[in-house]
Amino acid sequence: MRSGQSVFKLWLLLFGVIFLLCGFIANGAGHQEVREGPVSSRKVFLFIAKKLGIPILRGSIEITQGSLENGKPIYRIQASIDSIRSPGFLFRMNNRFTSTIEGETCFPIRYVKEINQGGFLIRDKNYVQTLAFDFAHKRVIVERPERKEREEIPVPSDTYDPLSMFARCYLKEEIHPGKDIQMSIYDGLKLRQMIFHVKKERVQSELFGEVEAVRLESATSFSAFGDKEGIIRIWYTTDGKKTPLVMELDLPIGSLKFELEEVREN
Repeated sequence: MRSGQSVFKLWLLLFGVIFLLCGFIANGAGHQEVREGPVSSRKVFLFIAKKLGIPILRGSIEITQGSLENGKPIYRIQASIDSIRSPGFLFRMNNRFTSTIEGETCFPIRYVKEINQGGFLIRDKNYVQTLAFDFAHKRVIVERPERKEREEIPVPSDTYDPLSMFARCYLKEEIHPGKDIQMSIYDGLKLRQMIFHVKKERVQSELFGEVEAVRLESATSFSAFGDKEGIIRIWYTTDGKKTPLVMELDLPIGSLKFELEEVREN
């Protein structure tokens, strides 16, 4: 039972870390000629994870343009992770994440985590955490309303939350195969310095078949596994749409991946 629990927790970590820590970069790389401008209104990427061929988790990343805050344009990026086809006593997951960013610079303004998960196979968590970025003072103000907690965390001036990094890469960056991408990310738990290596190759996608893609790969440590190091890989198309295709995690206890299921746009 303990071995089975460890494998299942790795699936949850795959979504909780890769999907939200690194999903942001999925639309940011590729050749200069595949750079895509801001979305006109909304684009949604839908992912699915399976265990033994059975879908167990569904995730989404949505980016919306057009709102105004203090008279300035902003973007709102939302992500969700939901359990499917599972008895609630084993595990349930209904997590939501929202990042509000400046439209011109893509710097984060607020990042909100709404965590609601639990069951026999995963640790019970039910809380809301808000991150307010204050770059003028090189800090992030972290609040947990239900605990009446408030903490100021010093961060570099170029720090992003996971979803604002997604937006910055999608809207601003021109990244080429062979180029390393270094970034500072804070998600309310840990400040991470990561370096992604970019390589062009072909990949098999259940949605599109075999396509030309760009792979991003980075090593990082995982606190859930005693800070042991793992490898994160992300593949996305170089056809001008820069669609994220596959995300994969390698750890000492196994390799896991999830795939793009659908893209919605309007």
